Amino acid sequence: MKFKNGATKLAMAKPNPKGPVRTVQIYCAKCKFQLFKYRKGGKGALVKCFKERIVEDYTEKEGICPSCKGQFARNAMIRGAPAFKIVGGKVHMK
Repeated sequence: MKFKNGATKLAMAKPNPKGPVRTVQIYCAKCKFQLFKYRKGGKGALVKCFKERIVEDYTEKEGICPSCKGQFARNAMIRGAPAFKIVGGKVHMK
């Protein structure tokens, strides 16, 4: 994308909506309630969850655990796609 002053902006690619095949279960670290099933790419820690990759959602309010009412994530736009930014240490992944 080109601007009037000659600067350019890099267009960030959206994540692949089909996504990876590997599905993981995400649990609340405090009360062990299952929050959702998620198609995760890579082997690293869970930092963000793209909403289009969530297979099953067991939460009522976005980013709030229905069992202990603790906040485990906040809404964010990452590379133009809606996502959850996970709060460090609030979720456990199996």
